[in-house]
Formats: sequence, C-alpha cells, structure tokens
Amino acid sequence: MRLVLLGDPVEHSRSPAILNAALAAAGIEGSYQARRVVDRPGMVSALAEIRYGTLDGGNVTMPHKETAFALVDRVSEVGLRAGAVNTVIHRDGAAAGDNTDVSGLRRVGEDLGLGDADPLLILGSGGAAAAALVAFADRHPSIAARSAERAGALLERTRVDGSVVEWGSAVQGAVVVNATPIGMEGESLPEGIVERAAALIDLPYGKERTPSVIGAFAFGIPVADGREVLLVQAAAAFELWTGIAAPVDAMRAAL
Repeated sequence: MRLVLLGDPVEHSRSPAILNAALAAAGIEGSYQARRVVDRPGMVSALAEIRYGTLDGGNVTMPHKETAFALVDRVSEVGLRAGAVNTVIHRDGAAAGDNTDVSGLRRVGEDLGLGDADPLLILGSGGAAAAALVAFADRHPSIAARSAERAGALLERTRVDGSVVEWGSAVQGAVVVNATPIGMEGESLPEGIVERAAALIDLPYGKERTPSVIGAFAFGIPVADGREVLLVQAAAAFELWTGIAAPVDAMRAAL
C-alpha cells in the first residue's frame, strides 16, 4: 500500500511516523511518505496518481485542503459541508475525498469535557477552520480571521449559524480553536485570546510546544495540541484506506 502526505510545509509532520507504524502493526506491506506540494498543478498531479491507483491514498494538509476538495472526483457528506478535504482514497477508479479533521476535532472536544454552554471561538478561515465550524456547528461558534470577509464567507459556505468577530478580539470564557498556522514557528496568538479562554484546541504543532499551549498550561486551562487531533484523524483515515480498525496504541507510541 502506497500512501502520501501532500502539503507545504510537510517536513515537520509526524504523520509518516504515525502511519508507517500503523501499517507495520497491521501487517500491511507499504509506506507513507511526505511530499511537499507547493501549488495547484502539483495537487492535480498527485491526485491523478491516486485516481489511477499509482497511490492508494493520501492526506492533505495546509494550504491545499480546499484545492483538494475542488479536484477530487467525489466527496463525503462531511467533506462537502466543510468544502475541504484532508483524506483522499483510491476507490473504483476515482479519487474520493473525505474530511477526518471533523471527527478528530469532535473526539478531542469530548476528551476535554467541553460543556455545551461554553462559547466557542474559531481562529482562521481555511480548510482547518471549516472543519472546526462543521465539527462544532451546534454551538453557535464565533469565528475570527485577518479577513472578516473570508470569515463570513466560510460561515455561509459551511451553513453554520455563527458570528464573525474582529481579529484579535478575545471572547471571555471561550473554547478557542486555533485553526491558523500561528505557533508553528514560535509565534504567539494575539494578546488576551488564551488568557481569557476556558479551553484551547491548538491545531498547529512543531518541534516544540507552541506559545499558546505553554500559556494554556500556565493558566491551568484544559488544552489539546495539534498532535492529539492529528492522531485521531490519522486513525480515521487509516480505516478509510484499509477497511480495518486502526492500531491506535502503536500509532500513539510512534507519535
């Protein structure tokens, strides 16, 4: 089985370690490799490899989740609502798209014990933010992005009843979902966001903990970093590709 991660950057990704461990634990011969793809033509080429069976499937990460949605031959209901694809499967001569970020975020939210009444603030306007909106659609989420227009368009596209707030504005007592790349290179979120949060789900990750995760621990609020979401969505993707239960213990050990 040949699997691939498509995105830019991908050098930091722990997906190859996690999913190669999964293949080995399941006794499946194959490999999962990271491939840096910088533009739409590169995505067209990679998805053609999945469509025609040269690759059995792949994951898509920033900044290509929305591009993948536009290029796959068919897409799951949850991927359709998000307008973003992070998992592609070779199926019946086609490249089929899905979005396991949504189920991953829901699972992490459950593990954090989030209350139904807690306000929710999503940061970002790309594919990860779209998945967060769909995952938490029943919570009337607020969304903030550097472009308020893009944030509003994302609410409309995902058909989520939410509201746009100004970028940099904190929401007191909110569960914050950072669906931007901020933190991957040691950057900090705008002042007050984490300080006034009730919990944090921080999707970016790098070699070290992000400043936001460090801050959340310091403030004593529940926190899940991007690696936890990565693990859950990777297990869901593995099951889509193979049709068997993911060896989550082996995947967690590799992570």
